[in-house]
Amino acid sequence: MIHAIKTIHTGYFKLDGGAMFGVVPKSLWSKLNPPDEQNLCTWSLRCLLIEMENKRILVDCGMGTKQDDKFRSFFQPHGNTDLLGALADHSILPEDITDVFLTHLHFDHCGGAVSKDSEGKLVPTFPNAVYWSNERHWEWASNPNERERASFLKENFIPLQEQSKIRFIESDKTYLEWLPGIVIRFSYGHTEAMMTLEIEWNDQKYVYCADLLPSSFHIGMPYIMAYDVRPLVSLQEKEFLLRQAVDHNHVLILEHDPMAPAVTVKYDERGRIILDRIIQI
Repeated sequence: MIHAIKTIHTGYFKLDGGAMFGVVPKSLWSKLNPPDEQNLCTWSLRCLLIEMENKRILVDCGMGTKQDDKFRSFFQPHGNTDLLGALADHSILPEDITDVFLTHLHFDHCGGAVSKDSEGKLVPTFPNAVYWSNERHWEWASNPNERERASFLKENFIPLQEQSKIRFIESDKTYLEWLPGIVIRFSYGHTEAMMTLEIEWNDQKYVYCADLLPSSFHIGMPYIMAYDVRPLVSLQEKEFLLRQAVDHNHVLILEHDPMAPAVTVKYDERGRIILDRIIQI
């Protein structure tokens, strides 16, 4: 039984606005998330904590802090806290986490999974946790295509396998129940076999969208990231997500929205899906 869910804000980073909004003209997207002089927009690194009777599950884990200054200069991570600091604000230590669910292995979603110890060795950040991925995506990330190579940093996930911390979820279905009240749904537009979570809590369904819907700015159908390997598939998957959310009043938890932790959506008078309410979780 799920006792609580909480968003865990681990800071911000920057990405190119054109890459994040794809074919949408800058004259439109810049009104939503204004870029700086380098055309970089600010995005959140927002994880999710699910508390159950005997589990504390962390969903994604941000960028982490182990990368060098050159890498960090590209993405300019900033903010008042990082992953461990944010968890400490909720009185949670790394040893308290029982499971880490990785929606996919891009660096901004799994970078905090592995840290450097006092001797510079790469070790799991959460020593008592089982880390969850799926074999289909793991193979994709371990042997990356040129388009995604810079997003899959092996130091973020290979140590988990080397230290027998990773387990794989069955990925030959569209969706499956992982734990009571938690359903995994697979998508293939952003990257191969990315996993989103549908969580039943207090008679409400919450969907942790990962990069299927990175922010409220991406609710409009043409707003598809240039990072996506199959943008037309992303369009279909996003439309399904949004229509389900309108029709069944789902709350959508947004990993990268710099202001809105979660939202609901609705149809406007022309039948388009638009933002309804911002929700704090």
